[in-house]
Amino acid sequence: MDVIVADGVRRRYGKTVALAGVSMSVGKGEVFALIGPNGAGKTTLVRALTGTTDSEGTVKLFGSKPRRVERERIGLLPQNFSPPERLTARELVTFYGGLYDAPRPTDELLAEVGMEEDADTYYENLSGGQQRRTCVATTLVNDPDLLVLDEPTTGIDPVGRRRLWRLLEDLADSGTTVFITTHYMEEAQQLADRVGLLAGGELVALDTPSALIERYGGESLLYIDGAFDTAVVDSLSYEATLTDGRLTVRNVRPEDIGAVTQTLESHAHSYDSLTWRQPDLEDVYLALTGQAVVGGEALSDAVPADPLVSPGGEAQ
Repeated sequence: MDVIVADGVRRRYGKTVALAGVSMSVGKGEVFALIGPNGAGKTTLVRALTGTTDSEGTVKLFGSKPRRVERERIGLLPQNFSPPERLTARELVTFYGGLYDAPRPTDELLAEVGMEEDADTYYENLSGGQQRRTCVATTLVNDPDLLVLDEPTTGIDPVGRRRLWRLLEDLADSGTTVFITTHYMEEAQQLADRVGLLAGGELVALDTPSALIERYGGESLLYIDGAFDTAVVDSLSYEATLTDGRLTVRNVRPEDIGAVTQTLESHAHSYDSLTWRQPDLEDVYLALTGQAVVGGEALSDAVPADPLVSPGGEAQ
């Protein structure tokens, strides 16, 4: 049985359509990521799924209406969460644990989110990333069957973010269903079993990251800079174009890059640098919506950033 089932979920705020008929399901032990910029409707959908706002359509959690599900089965971290600031991280997790009959040990939870060394620091004195990790710990005190996290890694440094990813993966492996929202495309691509792309309150695509990239992401590209003449294009067995001294070779696998450079060298074509660029979920979102997501904001009519060029002929 699916843990989350949504069918035609709609929500308006006055004349503003926040959700325009979203349908989806999430299975037991699955990590599902809902991605999109601020204003796409992610937080509204989280509220609709967890029963913290009214909506049209049908939502079921564990086969029941959200507000009829035992609270012990759900762990929820809203995007905007303001716990008591004059409590330490340890006191805060202990406080929320006191709301349940059999909470998980506080120190164990703090260690899982990487807060063991700062457990006795007041919440107000923690960095934004430390505060967010502490908040994640509070959602785990009841050992939930469903964990819903709205932008869980906002403000967390890359090392802490990856530590949290491992924690969520371990929870899913043990049978916990994990539903997150994020505007970090890399996060969704690395962590999620499936992703849903939300834009303007509509779910424009839903599938595994690899399937979405294959279907909508476009080609892999190898950029080579050097002193080339037009003969270089004919020397390659791949589709290639030469523009302003930059050779662009399409659909080159990483293991084929060496063969390309050997061909260049065998025809006496020298090059200064090369960069291989693989399509990702950012390309998928851009292809489907015409928007890029930068820092959580949607930029219309955007184009993918030019890849960094690595000196010395090394691929990045």
